[in-house]
Amino acid sequence: MADNSAANRGPVSRGEVARYPLFAVVAVLLGAFLANFDSRLTSVGLPDLRGAFSLSFDEGAWLSTAAIGSQILIAPAVAWLATAFGLRRVLGIPSLIYALISLIIPFVRHYPTLIALSIAHGMLLGTFVPATLMIIFRNLPIRWWLPAISLYSIRVGFALDSSTALVGFYVEHLGWQWLYWQGVAIAPLMGLMVYLGTPAEPVNRELVKDADWGGMLLLGTSVAMIYAGLDQGNRLDWLQSGTVMALLLGGAALFAIFLINEVLVRQPWAHVNVLFSRNIGLSLAVILLYTLTSLSNSSLVPNFLGTITQLRPEQSGVLLLTYGALPMIALVPLSIWLLRHFDPRIVVIIGFSTFAAANLLGTQVTNAWAREDFIPIVLLQSVGQAFTLLPIIIMALSNSDPSRATAFAAYIQIMRLGGAEIGVALMGTWLRVREQVHSAYLGLNIQSGDPDVARVLQRLLNYFSSYGAGQAQGRAVGTLAAQVQREANVLAYIDGFWLCFWLAITALGLVALVTRAPQGPLSPTPLKLTGSRPRLIDATRPDAAP
Repeated sequence: MADNSAANRGPVSRGEVARYPLFAVVAVLLGAFLANFDSRLTSVGLPDLRGAFSLSFDEGAWLSTAAIGSQILIAPAVAWLATAFGLRRVLGIPSLIYALISLIIPFVRHYPTLIALSIAHGMLLGTFVPATLMIIFRNLPIRWWLPAISLYSIRVGFALDSSTALVGFYVEHLGWQWLYWQGVAIAPLMGLMVYLGTPAEPVNRELVKDADWGGMLLLGTSVAMIYAGLDQGNRLDWLQSGTVMALLLGGAALFAIFLINEVLVRQPWAHVNVLFSRNIGLSLAVILLYTLTSLSNSSLVPNFLGTITQLRPEQSGVLLLTYGALPMIALVPLSIWLLRHFDPRIVVIIGFSTFAAANLLGTQVTNAWAREDFIPIVLLQSVGQAFTLLPIIIMALSNSDPSRATAFAAYIQIMRLGGAEIGVALMGTWLRVREQVHSAYLGLNIQSGDPDVARVLQRLLNYFSSYGAGQAQGRAVGTLAAQVQREANVLAYIDGFWLCFWLAITALGLVALVTRAPQGPLSPTPLKLTGSRPRLIDATRPDAAP
């Protein structure tokens, strides 16, 4: 590759090897889990937060948008900030400020102040996951990458499956304030691990001098605006809302300007030619499809249990924790072993196949399903979580230049955060529209005077007459309408599982188009059934570099 082409891919982001890699790995673990747990706790616990802060439904919705949108604003630029200023500066003091804001927020009752603190809280939180990812790329020996990236990837599924139970535990036993206060202890500990596990690095003054501040601001602002439009779309009815349209169109326009800026600027921050490799582009598309497919785990199962079976988060959370999160503790080491000895494409196929099987099983759901009926689905999804994201990232890294990880990490964050919100908005709209469609179709078959309808109404009327004849007729009709709505919701969730199933099938098709990665330190070592033990590539040797 020519030097000028390499320069256009972004700054070199290879740093010194950590003196104590174990501390760096713990920092990755704490940062990744704190970010995902905090985001999930805020969304799952939003009804409790609305009550605690005395917020209206609209105010609560904007509180959630502000908290997560501010993460998206800063997240793409964090990799560059870590390259320019060093990881200690990016994570050290900010982790202490984050802990202080987490401590203060539960005492705030002034709404504008609450929104301002939530934005600051989200921006600080948004640095944790990208910065811990850069710890892996910059400061860990390559032989540590696989287990460290596994911690980065497992955080998604683990947080999805355990956050519901954790919200219930906090609200029921410790108090809703702990939705914020958990960060008071964890964030400073993460900062300490970063200080112990990463080398002191001087500020890269040359990089700062030629900084593409405009490109970073354009990308972060555009993606944050698109996120806000998607997040508020369902509530404000999409095209019928000027606010939603302004956010979506404005965000799209700023993103287009960002792409032009990266072509014209002398030192681009995250030039799009980092995506020109066929395998990297396909890998990022597969990451997006993984995010959409895993909605069956993060959205459909807990929402079905809450909407149809009327379970509280702490009740449905037991299922997700026991059969979703805990099995990953055993499955992730197995995933790492498979990646050491087999092509990552094979492991990805296993992961998406189990997701497809789980969603296909979910299409059989009925209103009679109880919590225990979802155990096979949650177990299959746990396998999918453990065997999908980690090999996708390894597949992408095997086809990229690790020394140019700054630009690559920026686009990973877009897919990670943007894909998640696209998925949530897509699924929310899909369920709402399909429920309306099924309600209309079911209503066509329920007409006054129909013998079956009359028989059901009479049975309900006889039941409610014993509680008061005057209101029996109204209660009977209301109960029948509620049953129709319940069945419409069940059919909508079935359609949701079908959607996730076909997304998984599409992902399998894209994986089939990915070609074998070039030989490198992340390449699998074939198993030797006889003879000596397989020798893994020693990534610390100079001749082991890609």
